[in-house]
Amino acid sequence: MKRVVLLVTVVSLGSGCMPAPSADESAKPGAADRVNPARSGSDWPRFLGPRDDGSSPETGILTKWPKNGLRKVWDCELGIGYAPPAIAAGRLFHFDRYEDRCRLTCRNAATGEFLWKFEYPTDYEDIYGYEPGPRCGPVVDGERVYCYGPEGMLHCLVTTDGKLLWKLDTREKYRFHQNFFGVGSAPLIYGDLLILAVGGSPAGPRPFDLREAKGNGTAIVAVDKATGAVKYTLGDELASYSSPIVAKIGGRELGLYFARGGLLGFDPVTGKEAFHFPWRASILESVNAANPVVAGDMVLISECYEVGTALVKIGKDNRVSPVWSDANNDRFEKILLSHWCTPIIDSGMIYGCSGRHSNEAELRCIDLASGEVKWKERRTSRCTLLKIDGHLLSLGEYAELRLIKLNPEKYEEVARWENPDLAYPCWAPPAVSRGLLYLRGRGRLAVYELIPQQP
Repeated sequence: MKRVVLLVTVVSLGSGCMPAPSADESAKPGAADRVNPARSGSDWPRFLGPRDDGSSPETGILTKWPKNGLRKVWDCELGIGYAPPAIAAGRLFHFDRYEDRCRLTCRNAATGEFLWKFEYPTDYEDIYGYEPGPRCGPVVDGERVYCYGPEGMLHCLVTTDGKLLWKLDTREKYRFHQNFFGVGSAPLIYGDLLILAVGGSPAGPRPFDLREAKGNGTAIVAVDKATGAVKYTLGDELASYSSPIVAKIGGRELGLYFARGGLLGFDPVTGKEAFHFPWRASILESVNAANPVVAGDMVLISECYEVGTALVKIGKDNRVSPVWSDANNDRFEKILLSHWCTPIIDSGMIYGCSGRHSNEAELRCIDLASGEVKWKERRTSRCTLLKIDGHLLSLGEYAELRLIKLNPEKYEEVARWENPDLAYPCWAPPAVSRGLLYLRGRGRLAVYELIPQQP
């Protein structure tokens, strides 16, 4: 995921690894053939869901929660790491670490039944003592699933049985310097391409001060999603913890990546760089982590360490013009300070979690056009958000789940539940697929019924 040292995103969780769950030892004969997404709804095949913006198209959610919370459908133990799951075609994929091996596991999404696992050795060690497991979740595209490890290993596997199709060692090939918390930017599927953030540097030792590191034209690397063959590279930026997206702006599709030093725009077909808009804190130990969010021809970027938020307009000539920003605002007057939670835009309003530390974090609603803060709800802890059926689902890092009505006039909480099944840190964003809500906390994945199944 993404955090930083100076009283950062998290406290150290130790380096001990959980034992592999016994359920993962072997799959039952024929289990992979029995997967059937019987429930209606949509898949959640990648980070931030089918629309790449943290929103779900599903409707009919429970708004009156039982006193003891939502009905649990199944749960399972996980290894270490912070990666969210991906759900597609009745299968759930999660990516963790057990001792010195990263593991991608496939389960029946409706029942939790183990189907298969894929492992590879890893020697990644976190500079600041955070868990050395995967940061970014799997990405599913049809018959293929991709996992991108914290040390930079990219693997492509068959979804049905975990057979390895190809792999790419991005660190060996592009020589990136280890970022603060390892590789944590989720790959993006675009047509026949897999687009990933790499941020390589010229050969040589890692600078003591990472601000002195230079790029080598591989901020973004696009490969053939079927073979792994490199199709193009671009950008002299270093990697961040934000993930690349593609959006339609001004009638054409534009790639966007909120890299370590700012917003990078590019043609996702050819790899030609379109623009670079500098935006990052001047202090060393800081990261850009939230994804860019698109509204028409405008793009919202936000960080929590120093500079805050900027809303920029992208012209047809790729000229970037600020609409409003926090550039001249005092630290205590910033409009929005997004840590790792990607903001949600709905009906001309921005909803986001603002604050670097848990004790100062709050939910905010902001007018998109003007940057005016409409309301604040204090002391919510750092959280991640999911938009669904006219509401926001907020998962706090201490396992508090809130259901909030999308209301620009006031904070309107519909339901709240202190989830007893999960433990800090709940940093992976929630996922919803076919009426089921998937939540991850430390060492555990738990699944709940959010939309009752119709008889």
